[in-house]
Amino acid sequence: MTGLPASLADFGPAALSAVVVAAYLVVGEPVAGHVLHRRFEGRLRTDADARRSFYRRLLLLEWGLAVLAFVIWLFATDVPAGAVGLRWPQELPGPLTAVVVVVVLLLVVASTRQLRAGALLEMARPARRPGEGRHAEPPGLSTLALLPRTEGERRLFTVVGVTAGVCEEWLYRGFFLAVVTAVVGGVPAFVLVLVAAVAFGLAHAYQGRAGIVTTGVLGGVMAALYLDTGSLLLPVLLHALIDLRFLLVPASALPTEETA
Repeated sequence: MTGLPASLADFGPAALSAVVVAAYLVVGEPVAGHVLHRRFEGRLRTDADARRSFYRRLLLLEWGLAVLAFVIWLFATDVPAGAVGLRWPQELPGPLTAVVVVVVLLLVVASTRQLRAGALLEMARPARRPGEGRHAEPPGLSTLALLPRTEGERRLFTVVGVTAGVCEEWLYRGFFLAVVTAVVGGVPAFVLVLVAAVAFGLAHAYQGRAGIVTTGVLGGVMAALYLDTGSLLLPVLLHALIDLRFLLVPASALPTEETA
């Protein structure tokens, strides 16, 4: 992809704000995610509205950050829409990226079939020993509690899934990579893919090491797809598809609060 900012001066009066928000995405977002998730865990067994409340907090945080980044971009004097991916795809994905995306889609289909078959119920075993605190669950298992059970939760989760596709791709691919290239200067595409992967993985630190690796890899794939096509459209669609696949998993295939 060409047309990324070549200098921080391209952001004009918005340069400092752009750097601060980009730094927050790498440093602050992991902390915020950890705090939100732990508070959610603390409420889950005593508050029937815990999931919906958590979803609403996520929506507020993600749209708030996305709008803030968008406003900063509007004040960036020499950063056109194409430089942050706000345009139609300019090219098809490269062969390697296309193959990786196909592999991801196949894995999404396979994992969805496993989830529908009750794979999560097999994973969800009592993880705490007597005397351990309420936050003693392994991060990978406690994250399962985020998945919706009721119809009301599923409706709100649909909004969350679409929001993740739109806001996170805008923040971590369009906006973040533009700021990185502006600060560092000319950066090879593979370095940008690596940086995007690391930043996105850290943002999901509340999911534990396995979650960091998984989301980091997906973040790298999204970045490669973005850089190849010059547009956020395909990454947004792929991202939303990956998140919304959980709506295909019936509540009967998900662990309850007593087993999770």
